[in-house]
Amino acid sequence: MSAAAPEGQLSGSRSKAVYALLLGLGVLDAAGYSLIAPVLPTLADRTGAGATVMGMLVATFPLGMVAGFAVGGFAVQRSALGRVILGGLLLIAVGCLGFVFGSDLAVFAVARLVMGVGSGCLWLGVTFATLAAWPGQEYLCMSRVFAAYSAGGLLGPLLGAIQGVRGPFLAYLFLILLAGVPVLALRLPARAGAFTSDRRAMRSRGFWAASAGIAFAVLALGTLEGVLPLHFATRLSQSQIGVLYAATSVLVAVAAALAARLRPRRALLASTVFVVVGFTAAGAGTSVPVWIGALAVAGVGIGMANTGSVGVLLDAVPPRRIVTAMVLWSQIGILGYLVAPVLGGPVADSHGYAAVAVIVAVTALAVPLALGRRNPR
Repeated sequence: MSAAAPEGQLSGSRSKAVYALLLGLGVLDAAGYSLIAPVLPTLADRTGAGATVMGMLVATFPLGMVAGFAVGGFAVQRSALGRVILGGLLLIAVGCLGFVFGSDLAVFAVARLVMGVGSGCLWLGVTFATLAAWPGQEYLCMSRVFAAYSAGGLLGPLLGAIQGVRGPFLAYLFLILLAGVPVLALRLPARAGAFTSDRRAMRSRGFWAASAGIAFAVLALGTLEGVLPLHFATRLSQSQIGVLYAATSVLVAVAAALAARLRPRRALLASTVFVVVGFTAAGAGTSVPVWIGALAVAGVGIGMANTGSVGVLLDAVPPRRIVTAMVLWSQIGILGYLVAPVLGGPVADSHGYAAVAVIVAVTALAVPLALGRRNPR
């Protein structure tokens, strides 16, 4: 990937090093999302909590991210991007300590909330550093950033496959602290001062179509990580769930990268079919082979939806006026990660896991409706 990295405002070896760092930070940030998935059954066993309570625990992370996006959006226009990224890493590290030393659900919930705030800041730091460094190639670069975030879904479950609760978060804490070293050593683009806010962008059809797309993609991810692990735990161990999710993330990453070859609208529209089919089979299935095939299909759809939605956003909003639109788009998207476990947990408890796919299917309907009319721009 580095050989094809764009050269924009940076050049030579520094360009490649910065690009590799940003992609690596994306992998590490996304690992914090999926880290919790294999650990959920263990947490449920230790606390005696069901799918509803576990869903609420998972939801504290995206709730924190909503706040983190607001903080990060303010910071990227007023502070060095390296500081924004370091602040995000520090908050994630503090949250990890809650799982390492905590022992009850209240502590875990607060810790997960703090991790979410840090993740929101880190996402915007990585995004605007990418946009600032390689102007004119935003869609290509952001498709690779999304591929890196999807690859983080591979690292997270592998860390989560470590037995127990403390072990996975202790390993993640080590990696977070390690990541701070190159952030300090490499000179990132100073700040995103060239980017401005334009609230008029949020009145465009393209912005709301992109928002519907990212909300759908992230709701699917939240359902996958925040609800279905308890279904899979009926036949799989914590380590096996981690491996299953890691394999799925490979397909998400590949699909996210390859989707850049398609027109954003087409990629986004096609993603709804893959996701709905995959989740329907996963929820209704009761055997491991069915789950493997179902998650493979769903993973391809999630990757396509991620890339397609950011492409629709970049088509609708000029990158140099994208700050407010990017913050709100990110907040709308992560609300999907919040809604998925909050709704999916009670639905699973009351009607079974097959019914959880209905939530994903209903959300999918919003995507073609939003894409029905092209942005006038």
